[in-house]
Amino acid sequence: MVQVTQIPSNSALSRLRTLHGALGGLLGFVAMSVAAGVLVTASMTPVVALSGLAATNTISVFESLPDYVNIEPLSQKSDILATRSDGTVELLASFYDQNRIEVSWDAISQFAKDAAVSGEDPRFYEHGGVDLQGTLRATATTVAGGDTQGGSSITQQYVKNVLVQKCELLADQRARDACYRAATETTPDRKLKEMRLAIGVEKTYSKRDILRQYFNITGFGGTVYGIEAAASYYFNTTAALLTLPQAASLVAIVNNPVKFRLDQPASETNGAADGYAANKQRRNYILREMLRHKKLSQTDFDAAAAAPVEPIITEPSTGCQTAVGNAFFCDYVTKILQTDPTFGADAATRMLNFRRGGYDVYTTLDLDVQNAAVTTMNQQVPKVYAGGDVGAIITSVQVGTGRVLAMTQNKDYSQDPAVQATGANFTGINYATDYAEGGSSGFQPGSTYKVFTLAEWLKEGHSLNERVDSRRKANWGTFQDSCFGPQNYSREGFNPRNDANESGTNYSALQATVGSINTGFIGMAKKLDLCGIRQTAEAFGMHRADGNPLSQSAASIIGTNEIAPLSMAVAFAGIANKGVTCSPIAIDRIVGPGGVEIPVPSSVCTQSVDATVAAGLAYAMHRVMVSGTGQQSNYNTNPNVPMIGKTGTTDGAKDTWMSGASTKVATVVAVVSLTGALSQRRQFFGRDQIATARHRMWPVVMSAANAKYGGDAFEELAPRVSPQPGATAAGR
Repeated sequence: MVQVTQIPSNSALSRLRTLHGALGGLLGFVAMSVAAGVLVTASMTPVVALSGLAATNTISVFESLPDYVNIEPLSQKSDILATRSDGTVELLASFYDQNRIEVSWDAISQFAKDAAVSGEDPRFYEHGGVDLQGTLRATATTVAGGDTQGGSSITQQYVKNVLVQKCELLADQRARDACYRAATETTPDRKLKEMRLAIGVEKTYSKRDILRQYFNITGFGGTVYGIEAAASYYFNTTAALLTLPQAASLVAIVNNPVKFRLDQPASETNGAADGYAANKQRRNYILREMLRHKKLSQTDFDAAAAAPVEPIITEPSTGCQTAVGNAFFCDYVTKILQTDPTFGADAATRMLNFRRGGYDVYTTLDLDVQNAAVTTMNQQVPKVYAGGDVGAIITSVQVGTGRVLAMTQNKDYSQDPAVQATGANFTGINYATDYAEGGSSGFQPGSTYKVFTLAEWLKEGHSLNERVDSRRKANWGTFQDSCFGPQNYSREGFNPRNDANESGTNYSALQATVGSINTGFIGMAKKLDLCGIRQTAEAFGMHRADGNPLSQSAASIIGTNEIAPLSMAVAFAGIANKGVTCSPIAIDRIVGPGGVEIPVPSSVCTQSVDATVAAGLAYAMHRVMVSGTGQQSNYNTNPNVPMIGKTGTTDGAKDTWMSGASTKVATVVAVVSLTGALSQRRQFFGRDQIATARHRMWPVVMSAANAKYGGDAFEELAPRVSPQPGATAAGR
């Protein structure tokens, strides 16, 4: 980092401001400022002056200054990307404090290089960092009592921009403001510092490097920095492909971004009402200078000067709202970036570093699966429904890796409260994720949650064919709980019914699973430990979306804990992965400035249950798909590979879920009441019952997944969990 120490104020410099006459003031300034004399000498004879500068006594005035400013990485936009099947990438969104894309020398049009040198610093290739003629001319005006003049060479302008950029990186606003004032104040002291640093830059870097970074660092109005971003924003092209008049127009903006920028409404200041007359006037001056310095022919000058100024304003993508259907996945990625210590000590610092760091974030999003999810969501669930506040979520996870392949919902994304206030179709809440990840407090999954009781049942040595008392009753008595002690439900009024009012008699564990019999699972839980059921659920990554501990009551076994759909997808992927659950990840790799790979969070895989239990779960859940409550989703999936699944419906059909997996991909679809409650079986989207929307969407997503990833047969059952030959399963 550059440390710029204030040069002691020279009282003689202050007295010169009262001298009369430009020439007298100029002579007085040069005569009384030894430091300026050294710099003038350096600019006139750079090789001799710079080689002997250290031996000159007068250099002591600059001993507190560094020799030069480093050409350092600049603040650039960061991109969140998804990779297509052919290996090409799709931009989801960009984030930046300064819209900049740093480019190489060869990626900048020669027209732009010639325009900058001719218009801003014609002696750029001759001086050693300070243009003597320009400096003396500006000094004459300043000390004569006129406005302080620039007279800065391209190298000096670069130095000033570097110092300003260093200020921009300060987190404290007061420190940033003070730094900016010191870097831009119009005083002789500040100018001397700038000149000294410019000479040092010229000693250290080639003219090509200086001009290249001048183009990359320079502001072009608003948040547009660097010529590549300017070419894209103002003319929808690249810096390499700028035409002569376009290049001259961009260089014109550098002189006074407020006055000459091309994206302001018509006003007397910018002359937009007259074809951007102010920019055109400055542009044509630059063109004349290019002609005078023999950088273009008379013919080229005439054509370029006659050309109208015609900007093609192209707004850059910024923020997840530009990702449209992929916006909520994009938001999930940003939340990960805010929690990854790679990017800084706290969330605010991490996001600031990301916005300024020039990172390419390659995500796990599979655009084939995601596009299928977005398309079917848009077709099946409206963004706003007159009958109630309905939300819908689709999310998919790759089995064995935890990679999130799809994530979408039936709302438009915005984090702007003003935008959200314009309609119920807007939200900034990601319904698929936990509250801490920008999500909601979760939704009750209903019978989908029963798979964890079945897992505990098999873990404890029970078989799928074993039968339990499944009769509906008002007095279920006492349930064992090794964590909190026995729980007595004899006086609690705990009397759950079955979804289709089945009487419940003596169902086997398999029959209870295939037919989703509530009383069958309560009967299973009577033979188990409520604490053990909770711990098995947690082993599959289950947790409440609001961050609170899972409840372990008798009611919880039929799905009363509020869970994020992504968590359920992770659990079903674990069942399909022979009982090995892998935590979700959304980022495959991050490439920083200069192509440096940045470490990213990796999935953590744990053995939730042993392979024998997982095989038992898969067998029962496959039967759900072929002869139970998941048939609608199974038979509409094409290609149809072996799949497991479980449906879920909460009280009053307020929420409906379809969760399932192949051996390659797990997908969860949930249609939920965001506020209030409605019966999805009594209301319709058009002609279609809301309760069946899950079965219209799940097959579309899994068809895309199966076509791309395929699917294998699940593991065969071990004898101890197998149903007896000839056992049948009830189902709907």
